[in-house]
Amino acid sequence: MKPCLSERRKIMAIPSVVREVLARRIAGDIILSTSPGATIKKWRELFATSKAKLAESMEISPSVISDYESGRRRSPGSTFVKRLVEALILIDESEGGHFVRELSKLSSTLSDAILDIREFPVPVNGSRIKEAVAGTAIACGDLMSRDLCGYTVVDSLRAITTLSGHDFTQLFGSTTERALVFTNVSHGRSPMVAIRVHSLKPRMVVIHGLKEVDKLAIKLAEYEQIPLVVSNLNSVEKLLSSLANLYAQVSKSTLLETAKDRQQTQ
Repeated sequence: MKPCLSERRKIMAIPSVVREVLARRIAGDIILSTSPGATIKKWRELFATSKAKLAESMEISPSVISDYESGRRRSPGSTFVKRLVEALILIDESEGGHFVRELSKLSSTLSDAILDIREFPVPVNGSRIKEAVAGTAIACGDLMSRDLCGYTVVDSLRAITTLSGHDFTQLFGSTTERALVFTNVSHGRSPMVAIRVHSLKPRMVVIHGLKEVDKLAIKLAEYEQIPLVVSNLNSVEKLLSSLANLYAQVSKSTLLETAKDRQQTQ
């Protein structure tokens, strides 16, 4: 028999302050999103929870979750979002609280080494990231079609001098299913060594400003099975702008598709 919600609270206790911060962060992301249904789906998948399990925790029909995620229902109210977020956290706690603990590490102020960090409203094919950065794959190009849920742009020089091992987790935002984009890179070795020794792994690494390809960087990427891409854009500003444009395109496309689905159901 599965534990009820009140019993789950006892399984993996998360400090109340941490829970409140995370709950507000997730709820705010959903409520302020231009596509709340897609954002609900994103968080449900990040928590690795099925529609059926989430619906059971909320004591509603799975079809309600499906309707919101597909856009058949209008934007959920704050009360519904609060219940949904609470259910996601409780489910994770009942299974050990691993995702909540990782997410809680990101509640502190972001490092100055992070130039930009974004979560896509829907997964994006890795080839679109490669195209946005005018990239050339130098390792694991056959894995370029992996879906990515976000990206982080990092100043590698600042990262080396300011980021601790704990701070490194900030680079992963809400999920490891993202591209880490390192700027001011000379050879590519340092970013790949840092990724090799850390437990969290991105789905893609982009290096910008490369002067000479380091063979060890390529070997580490191949060993970790992480696509390694060299950006050919001539400035960090263009890199940031191009990725921001991709984010805007994905957000707009998601919004239009949601609006279209709503029209078809009316």
